[in-house]
Amino acid sequence: MALDLPLTDTAAMLRGALERYLADNPRPGWQGLAQDLGLMGVGIPEASGGTAGGAIERAVVVEALGPAMAASDWLAHHLGAAALARLAPDHGLLPVLAEGTARIALVLDPALVAGGADADWLLHLDDASARLIAAADAERRTRAMFDGTQLADVSLPVGAGEAQGGDPAAVFRWARNAQLAARCAEVAGLMARMLADTAAYLNSREQFGQPIARFQVLRHRTADMHMALLKAAALTERAVLAEDQPGWDHAVNAAVVETIDAARLVGEGAVQLHGGMGVTDELELGGLFKRALTIVAGFGPRTVHLARHAETLV
Repeated sequence: MALDLPLTDTAAMLRGALERYLADNPRPGWQGLAQDLGLMGVGIPEASGGTAGGAIERAVVVEALGPAMAASDWLAHHLGAAALARLAPDHGLLPVLAEGTARIALVLDPALVAGGADADWLLHLDDASARLIAAADAERRTRAMFDGTQLADVSLPVGAGEAQGGDPAAVFRWARNAQLAARCAEVAGLMARMLADTAAYLNSREQFGQPIARFQVLRHRTADMHMALLKAAALTERAVLAEDQPGWDHAVNAAVVETIDAARLVGEGAVQLHGGMGVTDELELGGLFKRALTIVAGFGPRTVHLARHAETLV
């Protein structure tokens, strides 16, 4: 694992269960994650049928699900349910969301909504309001992304679904930062797998009677990749642990900037060191790199996060 977080008992159990489950189910579906692992209850209060948990548990799950290409829809559901719980801790929808028999997607930007294609409910947040809307009442158009994931263009009905309770502005800020930090954690998991696959390939490929992993120039290249991963992971850990604390905005934007740089360096290095095989569908590597690039593109311009990082410097 790339992230070295101080695990709660719940997080440690989650990590162990995910490792065992993914070893037998490398491409898990929604039903497996919901019924076999009970992951849909993470972030939902125990009183409403969930397993509670916060930033550390979220990071553990997305880091593990990233290389399995299963993090996107889970994160959209988790953030939507957790945000609803912050607005109304005893909301009647939470028990079925915790079971996974109903799906929710968080909508911060209606243009591209992760999990929106299959969601039953949409929770739209901005800095002034919160709206819980039945997905059947919204217009949705599915878009296939570069990495094979599906997002939805969503047109929300006007003036419907005002959610009661809570502070919408505070929940919106939480959701935006939590989503960015979680996606950094997902990229950390993707980079760790790319680096591990590259190391295994270099040790198995021989030239001049020895593994090419022993060649000094290749060792330097993989060392650079490893250092980039360590820096991005360290700042991601800081962003995860700073949730709801002073300086969280600053920590999140620092993690995003470092993750943008590291994802490209590690991914491009892994593909190049695999040679022509690195861009084929024969290996998982190409899909991992595409997923990392898709997440990085979703962050938006690097300069925006640098500016936010400077603005939040105290």
